[in-house]
Amino acid sequence: MDDMLHNLSVCQKEFISVCVREPRLLRDDLWQTHVDYEICIQTNSMCFRKKTSYVRRCYSEFVWLRHCLEQNALIMDLPKLPPWNPFFSLKNTEQVALRMKGFQEFLESVLHAPFLLSDSRLHLFLQSDLSITKMARCALGKTRYTVAEAIQRSSSGCISRLMDQTSDSDCESTSSSGLGLSVDTEVRGSPVSFLEF
Repeated sequence: MDDMLHNLSVCQKEFISVCVREPRLLRDDLWQTHVDYEICIQTNSMCFRKKTSYVRRCYSEFVWLRHCLEQNALIMDLPKLPPWNPFFSLKNTEQVALRMKGFQEFLESVLHAPFLLSDSRLHLFLQSDLSITKMARCALGKTRYTVAEAIQRSSSGCISRLMDQTSDSDCESTSSSGLGLSVDTEVRGSPVSFLEF
């Protein structure tokens, strides 16, 4: 009986799995490009609205997230992001691998800090396809949709339609929005790290 209870408690232990993968080059205009990455989250944690999600984010959005978390975590040392490189190239597989590894380690550290899990901007970053401007406005309650609605509806396009109906001036070009996709399916075959609490 004790073995059965132990196995049950192990199965019910909370986990958050994060994976950063699939870099993609996007052309903003004739002269400018940027790279975004898919962030996959799979969890059974009560902290998360969706148990499985996929979203795409670029370097500048990671910088924004770290800055936001830094404002909240005055007494904590936040992990560093991989250094910015003006000569970053998708053709350099070593650079790409190091960048993805750095992003993944950053997110693993952040998700391992229960205090940071209460920041709604972190959840919007990980589970919605909103731009930086829209995430910031939503977290401050300055949109017609809540954080939970933004996360729940981001993959269906409902938020886009809702924003089109409002007079909110929170528009930002899609070139910096890290267009994302969130779906409720299993994390597709890729090395994944698990954090347990």
